[in-house]
Amino acid sequence: MASTVLTNGTIITGSAKLHDCGLYIDAEGNIGDIFNMKRFSQKRFPQGTQVINVNGAYITPGFIDTHLHGIGGYGTEDADPKSILGMSERLADFGVTGFFPTVYTDSTERMLASINAITEAIGDEQGAQILGIHVEGPFISPQRLGAQNPEGAKPVDIALFDTIIAAGKGHIVCMTVAPELKGMRELALNAIKKGIVLLAGHTNATYENIIEGMQVGILHSTHFFNAMSRLHHRNPGTVGAILIEQDMQCEVIADGVHVHPELVKLLLKEKEARNVVLVTDSLRPTMQSDGTLIANHEIAILSEDGAFHKADDPDTMMGSSLTMLQGVRNLVEWEVPIESAIQMATANPARIYDLSMMGRLTPGYLANIVVFDEEFAVKGLFIRGRMIRDNFS
Repeated sequence: MASTVLTNGTIITGSAKLHDCGLYIDAEGNIGDIFNMKRFSQKRFPQGTQVINVNGAYITPGFIDTHLHGIGGYGTEDADPKSILGMSERLADFGVTGFFPTVYTDSTERMLASINAITEAIGDEQGAQILGIHVEGPFISPQRLGAQNPEGAKPVDIALFDTIIAAGKGHIVCMTVAPELKGMRELALNAIKKGIVLLAGHTNATYENIIEGMQVGILHSTHFFNAMSRLHHRNPGTVGAILIEQDMQCEVIADGVHVHPELVKLLLKEKEARNVVLVTDSLRPTMQSDGTLIANHEIAILSEDGAFHKADDPDTMMGSSLTMLQGVRNLVEWEVPIESAIQMATANPARIYDLSMMGRLTPGYLANIVVFDEEFAVKGLFIRGRMIRDNFS
């Protein structure tokens, strides 16, 4: 693989913004150097190095989506490796270099089939890389199911947990759970031994339940504000605990529907940006003209607001049609600094899930890079230094 130099860009390293800079990708697929363009004439690169002038575009780490069920007509519920690889291809169009295919709460048989399909697909991706598996359930609250299959929600069962984790063949990275369920402490300690990150989600927990969960390492949470106990002045609930406890981290779906933009801004006033992770929770029809979906035995309709709603219960949202690129754009339009928006989409998930040498533009890190212009159009995408998308011309 030939080395590449990107010139005349605005580089966002993962938390800082550097103007009028260039970036060198070495032949091994790593970031070799970041430099001010004033020094470009003094730099020496290997013979055959490709030089690309990005003409002022942003150069950022590739996006990492740690919670999505599908996109482009492909979904984890298909339980088909080809469908997972289709997700990989489509995600690359929107600046994603790595993702966690997310498995719905469903019958054990169907959950295991989805997990098996994902593990079979790993290593054959032509687009975004599968960096792990997110299992959403099955140990969730019957009172906060959201769009999850009620037949799949189960009380804590350590043997079932072990079966699910074993099916992932070392690729399951995280699981959404309800901290208030009986037996959760034992499960959480088991998860720590196995290196699994637990997220509080689809939960009816009290504030005290969340504190107890934090004591056993449940320090992250699934799609903040959605499918969790509400903020109340006599019981802060899960929402209040996430806002109050600075050690609690949270996902946020920045489509402007799942969480009002002003509440996203409030969240970022109360919590450091480093503890907020941008996700899409996108479903199979995302970026398709047909917005009808059958998932977990429910029919979902893509509404004008851009979210999927249950056909027979329009007040219940089933997921989003968001892309990570649009999520970053929305955050910027809501007056979140672009370096914070990029951090939420890259460095934060890489840190929380211990994704080695990813999520930042730093010499020595993997060259997982997206280049996009001021209109948020992807100009180029690199995964481990290889150009996956080339729209520079």
